[in-house]
Amino acid sequence: MADLVIRTYRGGDEPEIVACWNRACPKETISLDVFIKRVLCDANFAPEGLFIAEKGGVLVGFVLTVVRRVPMMGTDLEPDRGWITAFAVDPDHQGQGVGRALFRAALSYLKDQGRTVVSFSDYAPGYFVPGLDRDTYSRAAAFLEALGFERAYTCAAMDKNLVLYEIPADVRETQRQREAEGYKFEYLTPARVAETIAFATEAFHADWGRAVREGVAAGLPFDQFLLAIDPNDAVVGFAMFGGYDGIPERFGPFGVADSQRGKGLGKVLLYLTLDVMRSKGLHNAWFLWTGEQSPAGHLYLRAGFHVTRRFDIMRKKLD
Repeated sequence: MADLVIRTYRGGDEPEIVACWNRACPKETISLDVFIKRVLCDANFAPEGLFIAEKGGVLVGFVLTVVRRVPMMGTDLEPDRGWITAFAVDPDHQGQGVGRALFRAALSYLKDQGRTVVSFSDYAPGYFVPGLDRDTYSRAAAFLEALGFERAYTCAAMDKNLVLYEIPADVRETQRQREAEGYKFEYLTPARVAETIAFATEAFHADWGRAVREGVAAGLPFDQFLLAIDPNDAVVGFAMFGGYDGIPERFGPFGVADSQRGKGLGKVLLYLTLDVMRSKGLHNAWFLWTGEQSPAGHLYLRAGFHVTRRFDIMRKKLD
């Protein structure tokens, strides 16, 4: 440990960070381009919040922390919260105190920023994975728990193959019934953009509104946004795909207003959106985050999605 140095990020560290990341986290590999886009270009990135471990001048680990400097629309700066969105120690240097030294520096920094709670890693909009895949990274789970992190909740990532997909007859019947009552299911239009952004933000989460806004701004085709319109001509549900990092097969966000649930609107939106995805030649639909036992989780499972991974969102109170 005598030759271990903990410092903060400097320009030029990027290739070594990515190489360390990919060696330590083989199921979460990233490219240099993704690192630049998702880390360095994040409005909340601060060089002093990215901690580097070196031995003999060689990068052997890092911890990436985030505090919010720019609020998302509809939220504040969440001044009590900090996040660790990624961390890794080179496999050849694990078990030698490198991770603990990095976390001491990272947690001290977050405390100095006035944070009272730190999470891994439910940071919107920039999480890489929602939390810790305990099945894949059992040593990391034990490490975090030894530092006082506790599981806050668990979410599931799911996938569905679309090669032989078709809309079931019962979903078509539900769609017909709702349309007979005055509901409409339609693609986004210019006239609905502002309303849909506001609905996604106010009914769900500022990050959902951001996904719609940035998807439209990036030029996503309007047929990648499906809307449910009530008999009063108001948006009461939406679904989209391709809105996160421009990945076409990534489904979501997706939701229906609380006041409209129980009518099958979400079911119709989901199946219609999957049909559009298949019609565009996509072979799969996937997402990273749902509550497996939530109404949405049950809907996904009934639609043929299967759980691919489970993530524990980990939290620690900072004394």
